Amino acid sequence: MAAAADNDTAATAGAQSVRRALAVLRVLATGQERGVRLTDVVSHTGLNRPTVHRILRVLVEEGAVEQDPATRRYLIGGEVSLLGLARSTRFPIRAIAEPHLRHLSEILGDTAFLTIRNGADSVCIDRRPGSFPVKVLSIEVGARRPLGVGVSGLVLLAALPAGEADEVVRRNARRLQAMHVDPAELLERAARTRTQGYAYAPVGVVPGSRAVAVPVQVSDGRIVAGLAIATITERLPDERVPTVVAHMKERAALIGAQAAELARRKGGRGSA
Repeated sequence: MAAAADNDTAATAGAQSVRRALAVLRVLATGQERGVRLTDVVSHTGLNRPTVHRILRVLVEEGAVEQDPATRRYLIGGEVSLLGLARSTRFPIRAIAEPHLRHLSEILGDTAFLTIRNGADSVCIDRRPGSFPVKVLSIEVGARRPLGVGVSGLVLLAALPAGEADEVVRRNARRLQAMHVDPAELLERAARTRTQGYAYAPVGVVPGSRAVAVPVQVSDGRIVAGLAIATITERLPDERVPTVVAHMKERAALIGAQAAELARRKGGRGSA
């Protein structure tokens, strides 16, 4: 009996270590090429500094994390990128959406983004710069943010049942507060987005920019992605938003229909 209890304790501790390591990696993923400070990892995960430092040291040893010697910031390491190559076809919607992103970036002239949900986060999986000389590259491919932050994340959060949206925001509360985002206000914005059918940010991530996003829906009603456009403020006055949204919804509908058809041929559900 004692041996069994010891095994259960060890298994629980092992699972906790894995979860903590993944939580650290998710925070580092938000830093992209800039990297993330140790203090920010501590504040975002809620773990104490010695624990975070120990996890980072092991991840660095395994090649899953790198540390910039000049800034001392931590970044996702090459080992994680290489592991991801084993499932390079994991997101068929990216291939489906690519010509539609390109079409939007050409006819609107501005940067188009495709974003999906991953647990309590949104992740940008594709980006197509537009033809206009001034480009708003607000987030990079692979950028990860708490669900609801950014217009694409907002349409994905708004797609969830109210109770599930509440739970996601509760799980992200510490990260949101570290980003100076009020959880209650975020839920209010999600409710407005749900009503109007798109998300609009008159002040974008990049100063002097604006962004708008629409949901990509498949035939069973599920929202599988967010389709967004980001541009400089002057190119997206309030009166132009309905026209831009109409173009985007047309393309989102085509992406959703093609994703559903692909899933039907494979005999499964529409998937991102």
